[in-house]
Amino acid sequence: MGRLRWAEEGCGRWELDMEAPVTMEGTARAVPGDPLPLGLSRGRRITRPKQLDFMHRFMSSPLVPSFAGDPANGGQGLLLHHAHTLHLTENWSTTIMDQLDVQKISLLFKEFASNHGKEISWPKIIFKHLLDIFSWGLGTEFLFTQNSSFLVEMYNVKKGNRGKAIFQQKLPHHNLTLETAWPGLFVDNNGTYWDVPLSLAVDLASISSSSGLSYHLCLQHNSGKPKHFGGDQTTQVPPSLLPGLCARAAASIKENWSIWRKKEGKLRMVQPYDVFLSDPHITASGVLGAVASASLGDCSARLPIEDGLERCKALRLYARKNNLAVFADLFASVSYTAQHGNFQRLFLDLTRFNARLDFPSGSAFLTGVAHLSQDLYNSRQLNLEAIRAVCPELTVSLQQQIAGPFSFRVDSRILFDPKDRYHIARLDESIFAIDWALKVLGSAKATAWYSPKHREAMVELRFFES
Repeated sequence: MGRLRWAEEGCGRWELDMEAPVTMEGTARAVPGDPLPLGLSRGRRITRPKQLDFMHRFMSSPLVPSFAGDPANGGQGLLLHHAHTLHLTENWSTTIMDQLDVQKISLLFKEFASNHGKEISWPKIIFKHLLDIFSWGLGTEFLFTQNSSFLVEMYNVKKGNRGKAIFQQKLPHHNLTLETAWPGLFVDNNGTYWDVPLSLAVDLASISSSSGLSYHLCLQHNSGKPKHFGGDQTTQVPPSLLPGLCARAAASIKENWSIWRKKEGKLRMVQPYDVFLSDPHITASGVLGAVASASLGDCSARLPIEDGLERCKALRLYARKNNLAVFADLFASVSYTAQHGNFQRLFLDLTRFNARLDFPSGSAFLTGVAHLSQDLYNSRQLNLEAIRAVCPELTVSLQQQIAGPFSFRVDSRILFDPKDRYHIARLDESIFAIDWALKVLGSAKATAWYSPKHREAMVELRFFES
């Protein structure tokens, strides 16, 4: 979902491609930061053209909507998408994508109404607005083997030409991805979109089980001056998007604990709407990891840090000399999940709750603990900056079946700020979604989500998510 991924997704703190309804491609990479997000963008999803083709063929949806309502962030309002897929051979397919701008259509009708009765060449007016109303895209994918593929896509043909090329190789215990985008679309923690003229990335991700060791390696090269997607020239560019080369590595260990699980009570000869959501249970998990990066070039710079704890640098592993910078840090998260129901019956057979505490920076946490310990030992007033440093980020998710395969879901992120006496905990963002479980596929769903904060909405497919 928008800026908030499903709480269980990604096996911890890995960053995945984020949905981006502002463009036809439908995804954006996370802006690399320190310590997180990493900008490691591999996720379990299929490309946007394949999603559209599936919804056309099997869900009777000839047009798939998306909405981006903030013009200052590149939003164009309500858009309708369609894809035409041609299978040229068994291992080669081509896709033509269409995007219809509903807002510009309404403006065209208003122009028709205002010129009613006048001698005007309507074909010329329609042709004049045709390129504004419609956007086109082309894509082709070639499967070398069952484990390797090459994809080339071009979006907004004749209106800016956005493109990307992706090579993917599945190795015995890793996934290798080579990607180039021109321009590359990135999104920061505030939901602001950025275009990098040319972005090259090599990504190696381990394939691990739901617990144990996992790691990601990423080599990223950006060239050209980044631009705000909405055209705002006053917004400060994230330093990690500036030209340069950056190598990142992260590793984490995840442990799962099954507190309670019920296998009985299922209806016989009745398939659950989602096989991953068929057992009532209470579980918990913990993730502990480390991240390190080395940057060469303009991207080695950092934004000024307005943090009262920066005067204590003993726990920060960061160094920069000339155009070379290295950084290292720890991160951790703890999550709790409780589910009631088997998701088999028609009504109210699934209630699911998840809460996750994230500690994105181990250095900030340990520094805060050290300051608080000193304050307590010396009987001083506790430092509010230190209290804020040890407070985790809280993500809460609630899912409730409405009827049959349809369920409602809300994800909320809660931030703690001890400096605000009246609102120590505040709701930073909520995202609302309707899930349609596709029973015939075992574990798949069509999701329609909406983000009030960013004024964005999208319909997409998700596979094999718990």
